[in-house]
Parts: sequence; C-alpha cells; structure tokens
Amino acid sequence: MKEIISTYKAIVVQIHTPTSSGSGLIVKDKNIIVTNRHVVFGNDKVIVRGENFEKKMTDVLYTDALNDLAFLRIPDGYDSAEQVEISQVTVEAGESIIAIGHPLGLRFTATKGIVSKAERRFNNVDYIQVDAAINPGNSGGPLINENGEVVGVNTFIYRDSESLGFALPATKLDSIITEFAEKGIEERSSMCPSCTNIIVKSSLQDGYCAHCGNKFDLTEFDAQEYQPEGVSKIVEAILKGIGKDVRLARLGKVSWEIEEGSALVKITHNTKNGFVYADATLGALPKANIGDLYAYLLKENFDLECLTFSITGQNIVLGTIIYDRDLNEESGKIIFSELFQKADEYDDLLHEKYGMLLAEKV
Repeated sequence: MKEIISTYKAIVVQIHTPTSSGSGLIVKDKNIIVTNRHVVFGNDKVIVRGENFEKKMTDVLYTDALNDLAFLRIPDGYDSAEQVEISQVTVEAGESIIAIGHPLGLRFTATKGIVSKAERRFNNVDYIQVDAAINPGNSGGPLINENGEVVGVNTFIYRDSESLGFALPATKLDSIITEFAEKGIEERSSMCPSCTNIIVKSSLQDGYCAHCGNKFDLTEFDAQEYQPEGVSKIVEAILKGIGKDVRLARLGKVSWEIEEGSALVKITHNTKNGFVYADATLGALPKANIGDLYAYLLKENFDLECLTFSITGQNIVLGTIIYDRDLNEESGKIIFSELFQKADEYDDLLHEKYGMLLAEKV
C-alpha cells in the first residue's frame, strides 16, 4: 500500500482558482487532468501544482454540470512515468478504499475507509457512498482500491455530517474520458445535461443544443476574468509592481503564496481584524546551536525596520503585519520588496551558519 500511495503522490495535483481549491488526477495517456467542475467553474485557466512540477497555469478543456466533472490540460514540462489504471469493475459495499487529495490546503493526504453503499442516487447520477474522510480540497481527487486502481472521483460530502462522502464511479468516468478522447475536440467543450452529448459553443443554435433542442447554459463556456477588489486589488498591484505573477500567486480572493528561493512567502488579508499578514517561512529550527540562533535572530530584530523574526512551532518566520487602511502601493512595494529580498538572503545564511532545515524540506 505504501508503494501505491507513493505512486499517487506524483499524479495527484493541487488546483487553485481565485475562488476555490481542489485536487486533480493526471491521466497521462489521455493528456488530461481529471477534477470536479465545481472546483474550476467560471475559469478558462487555473493553477495546478504537482510533485514533479512547480505551480503553472493550464487550460480548462471540458466541463460537465451533470456529473460534476472537468478536464484540464496537462501543463508543459510535466514528465513522469507514473500511470493510473481506471477500474472497469463496480465497487461493492464493504470494500476497502482510500481517498487521496489535498484537503484544506495541505499537500497530499490519504484517508482510508470502506464503501458504505455502492450506489446512492442524487440528481440522476449514481455515486459511491464512502466513510473515508473527505474534506474541502479533496474534491476532484481519486478514490482508489487496495490494488491501486481508481474506482471513483471524490465529489462531495454532506455538510455538517460525519463520514458521508460521495464519489463518481470510475466506470462512469472512464466512459466520459473515452468519449471525450474519441471526439478529438480542440476547443473548449461541455456535456449537455439533457441529452449527455459533448458539445462546443459553435455547435449551439441560438443558445440551444443542436442534438436535443434544450436551452444550454452559456456560462459553461464564457469564463469571466477575475478582477480583485478593495485591499486585494492593492496587494496585487504591489505584487505586480515588484515583478511577481499574481495569477500564479493566488490561493483565493484574500490569500497569495509565492516561492522565493527556498523560502515560502504567504500573504493573507484578514477581513475580520483588518490586518494584512505577510510571512516568509524560512525553515525549521535545528537540533543544535539553538541558543546561538536565537541570539542572532534577536539581534537582527533590533536592526530590522519593517520586518520581524518569529518562531511558529518549529518554523522560523520572517514577516510583517500592516493595517489594511495603512496599505498603499508606494509603501507596500518597499515593504514587500524588502521581505522577498531578505527571505532569500536569510534562508541561505541560517541554513549554512546555524543548520536550519530549509522550508522546502520541512
């Protein structure tokens, strides 16, 4: 089982949009990433990050409102020999399964459970009911059996419930992937929820499906570019002004994450207390020379103007806190530039001189 889970670490990716996050499964031989529609809906491009590649933008190729499915293009530069096997057999109640994904922003989690019911029908779709823990962020990740085969796509949970998760069966997934591949469609496509034909926008007749004549929801094709507002708009203007790619940085409407050297910089606007937190996690405390390290950090805190060192758990963090009403582009560029520059300098120094474990290995 350890080998199976290790294999999936290379092919289960994180997905981020300005309004949501989830997981996805790379199906290499079809050149697609499988995820849920609700994770990517309203976007034509999304952020993906995998074990074998850094964060990249990629295209949404297909959406399916009926089955809550979406396919993304595998980003350029992906190189892995790992391949998944999609099961052709229907699961049975009592069968052991594992749900894999990136829940709540945490990288890669596997939770074990059993199939509670092989078929549970919702909105004209049969789902697998499982008792494995499926949390926000798991959506779109694979449900696998003890042989390492994909038996479903984790789709939703019952709110305020325990151990009530649901996954789209792999047999349904495989049939849709096969039809999508056989169509060979180059442009953005979608499934008509009425007749279940895969269609493109140009095939619609005055907004109606040419196959069944039912009205089609054009929002499946017409993505609207995200426009930040308020404090988020200022933060993104600052990041753009110092040369950062805000599209790749977005983790939501009020949070951003940027890798700077081996340091990880996170920026968050807390809308409740009005503060903007910008923290660079440099690494973890070493097992030796901690006294010398503390003495150095205290000395640096005395000399630093806009930034401060702190210890969070075992992590060494360099950061700043700004009241949102005091944040503006001019001062923000100075503070954020200093944070990125110092983070890149300090992580190497603390690692080499004091034995700090770099953030990418924490």
